Amino acid sequence: MEDKKNSILMSMMRGRPKLAIIDPNTLAEIGLKQMLHDVIPGMDIETFCSFEELKDHHPDIFFHYFVANNIVLAHRLFFLKRQHKTIILTNSTDPNTWMNDFHYLCVNVSEEQLVKSLLRLEQFGHPHGKNLPPMQQTTDSKILTDREIEVLSLIAQGYLNKEIADKLNISLTTVITHRKNIQEKLGKKSAAALTIYAVMHGYIDINKI
Repeated sequence: MEDKKNSILMSMMRGRPKLAIIDPNTLAEIGLKQMLHDVIPGMDIETFCSFEELKDHHPDIFFHYFVANNIVLAHRLFFLKRQHKTIILTNSTDPNTWMNDFHYLCVNVSEEQLVKSLLRLEQFGHPHGKNLPPMQQTTDSKILTDREIEVLSLIAQGYLNKEIADKLNISLTTVITHRKNIQEKLGKKSAAALTIYAVMHGYIDINKI
């Protein structure tokens, strides 16, 4: 508890924007935290198992709350006053079951779909990075070749290796080689991680994934 307070205070001193995840499911917290680090780089992210724990850690310093649906229901007035920065985590895929006036993120979906939803939240909620910290720039202005960028863009759009080969009129073996090179250069193995990279670096429009 004391370590978490010190971490938040250090973050405040650095002036870095902060996000809070409030969810009693520890595994869900860990997974979402990693995704948010990838989708919104430059943010400090703190996790809380309960509303009471959040209240003990300067709740109004956080830029956004990602909070479990049952916690919002139990403390609706608090989050209603902060609805512009509250994103409710829900297992329901039916919008008709959602409360009005709140943004929702359905977590009962595949990793690929969850990543897409997070990217849309970031892109549409903060177009062109508005109100977000600048992305850390790499020392190499162009890590990937033009062909690798083409392959990455198609991966982000959900195309399989064979489909990419057909679209680019190259062999399946060449696509596999390009994909391996992309993964090694970026240090990212999964399609979800590659999709995040492609969108965040402007290689693919969010509306195309």
